[in-house]
Amino acid sequence: MSLRYVKDFYLLSFFYSFQLHLAVAAAVASIAALLVKRHWYGFLTLGVSIPLAVHGLLMTREFVEPTVEENRPALFRLMSFNIENDNFANGPAIADMVIASGADVVNILEAEPLLSELPRFLKTYPYYVGCGVGMEQCDTLVLSKRPLIEPRIRSLGLLWRNRLTVSTIDFNGTKVNFLAAHLTKPYYDEFHGLEIEDLDEIIPTLPGPLVLAGDFNTSILAPDVQYLMRRQGLGTVSLEPATWPIIAGPFGIPIDHIFSKAPLRLKSVSRIKDGFGSNHFGLMAEFVVDP
Repeated sequence: MSLRYVKDFYLLSFFYSFQLHLAVAAAVASIAALLVKRHWYGFLTLGVSIPLAVHGLLMTREFVEPTVEENRPALFRLMSFNIENDNFANGPAIADMVIASGADVVNILEAEPLLSELPRFLKTYPYYVGCGVGMEQCDTLVLSKRPLIEPRIRSLGLLWRNRLTVSTIDFNGTKVNFLAAHLTKPYYDEFHGLEIEDLDEIIPTLPGPLVLAGDFNTSILAPDVQYLMRRQGLGTVSLEPATWPIIAGPFGIPIDHIFSKAPLRLKSVSRIKDGFGSNHFGLMAEFVVDP
């Protein structure tokens, strides 16, 4: 875990996301060992684990945006949810939840279980891209209550095709750029870093308010995600909800993200309480735009 301060190595990316968890666990184990027997090694591991935990916490705070007043009305609501591509048994229940959610825009990743639900969706979300529109496969589906301006599908990196959708939506005169991304697992060679580099090239071509949402398969503690957020001025909420693994609940890690770029700001991000058979929790976010 400490090697991140020397070199970013993809095989260790799993540990980067769990830096806080592992550091706290190591500190607790060190204290327990010292209570049994005082030894220099226990003090050493405690002395290493505490700074790692503190720095991990500080890194999560680096990208936090200023709090938005509770009474300030939201410009729009966005849902982002990786539903898992073989989750067909829960497709109808997920569709019911989406339609009743009140979201203005919905990003669904690994969306094939919802392909048969498209006729129902179109009554609430008449505009969409993905699942036959812009791509043959049904991996990413973006649904909107308002027209999608110049929607397009792009590939990220070299491993997977068509895992980024780019579109613009006009909210009463405010045009917002939407990017829905599905990144590969960060320990698959260097592919995750290449996908981040592609996002770093694409974002500057989209001036104005911007949302980047999706499944990054890693937390913002990962060096490449931090690189992207610093370079592009992306922000997030004070405490990102944990989305994986499902069994860990609130003690998991946030590997699904919703980021904003000024003048757009996040008012809130909350976790959808039910995983609906997916291995991820979904997210719901509210946004405001600064003058």
